[in-house]
Amino acid sequence: MSTSLVIVGLLAAGPAFAKADCAVPMARWQPRDAVAAFAGENGWRVSRIRLDDGCYEVTGFDAKGRRIEVKLDPASLSILEMEYEDDDGGEGEDGEDHEGADD
Repeated sequence: MSTSLVIVGLLAAGPAFAKADCAVPMARWQPRDAVAAFAGENGWRVSRIRLDDGCYEVTGFDAKGRRIEVKLDPASLSILEMEYEDDDGGEGEDGEDHEGADD
C-alpha cells in the first residue's frame, strides 16, 4: 500500500517540476523580424528561428563563422543560453573563451 502512495505522490509532483523555460504570454512576445534584427546586430548569420520550451531558439553562425545555437527570452530577447562549436570541433557555452585551450 505504501509503495502505491509513493508512486501516486511522485506522479502528482511531476507537473510541478516540469516547466517551460520561458513562461511569457504571447501578447508580450517580440515578432520574428525583431529576433532576426537582434541576431544581425550581434553579427550572427541566421539559419533557423524556431520555438523551444516557449523560447526563441536561433541556429546559425556567429561573426567568427562558428556554428551557434542561442536561446532567447521571447519578450526581452535577452540571451538565456548560448552554445557554439569551436574551430577544433569542441563546444563552448555562454560565451566562454576557449581560444588557445588545450583539450
